[in-house]
Amino acid sequence: MLHSVGAVVVDGLSMFEFGIVCEVFGIDRTDDGLPNFDLRICGARPGYPVRTKLGLDLVPSHGLDALDDVDLVAVPATAIHRGQDPAVLDALRRANDRGALLLSVCSGSFLLAEAGVLDGRRATTHWMYADKLAREYPEITVDPDVLFVDDGNVITSAGTAAGIDACLHLVRRELGSEVANVMARRMVVPPQRDGGQRQFIPQPVPPCDDDSLREVLDWAVEHLAEPHTVASLASRAFVSPRTFARRFAAETGTTPARWLTSQRVLRARDLLENTELDLETVARESGFATAPLLRHHFRRIVGVTPSAYRDTFCAAA
Repeated sequence: MLHSVGAVVVDGLSMFEFGIVCEVFGIDRTDDGLPNFDLRICGARPGYPVRTKLGLDLVPSHGLDALDDVDLVAVPATAIHRGQDPAVLDALRRANDRGALLLSVCSGSFLLAEAGVLDGRRATTHWMYADKLAREYPEITVDPDVLFVDDGNVITSAGTAAGIDACLHLVRRELGSEVANVMARRMVVPPQRDGGQRQFIPQPVPPCDDDSLREVLDWAVEHLAEPHTVASLASRAFVSPRTFARRFAAETGTTPARWLTSQRVLRARDLLENTELDLETVARESGFATAPLLRHHFRRIVGVTPSAYRDTFCAAA
């Protein structure tokens, strides 16, 4: 069962991610029939301030020894750097060794990584830091596309809002759906988002140093609704299809077909965010011709359906 939670705070703490942990595990909701968690704010020097990213000071009321008997150790996002306090790292290792639950929010995964807790595991973090996590800790299998990764007693989450998803997932796993659903309603958030959904990462046009090829790419982006083939694009570049495909791959690192699909998905995302056009019209305007074809490619690349994406991001709505 999940009764007690220890939140680890260190210099460089991110207040929003820390607030997520406090919101889920630190508010008394017994009037709603929910369990009340014993939340402990733990630091290396209890009673002494920790400096947050905002320049505010936060004073932990418990020392690291208070983590030794909690059910869950939560690690909010913090500044990313090597050389974290060895006492903090030792406390995380002890928690892992005794089988406690560990949860990181956003860049908090780097603290778990430095403690060695993530070695040999799947994990995630904010998409901006995923390459850094994989590069600096090659023992970890980093999945940059998902909202959170549940790897037994260790759960890592991506940026900010994904931390809410991971916390509610953990509550659901340990205490049941009814508890998680009531908590989500109080927080006015969706009760469950699948951890396998992709983070919404911008996908810009790859840089291109070939002037003639760049002109063709710029033209294609302006005419995505029109049908395109390697041959038709090659003719605009005044080269053979074979030469065009070779130069295209060398410059962009992908094929013309994949590039066109990704650009059409970007166009569809823009239309879904900023217009109320129906899906058939969005499909035609972005070059997919039909709504089923749009759904297929959109879900494959973005990770959710066009309708679900619009519900989340549509400014027009």
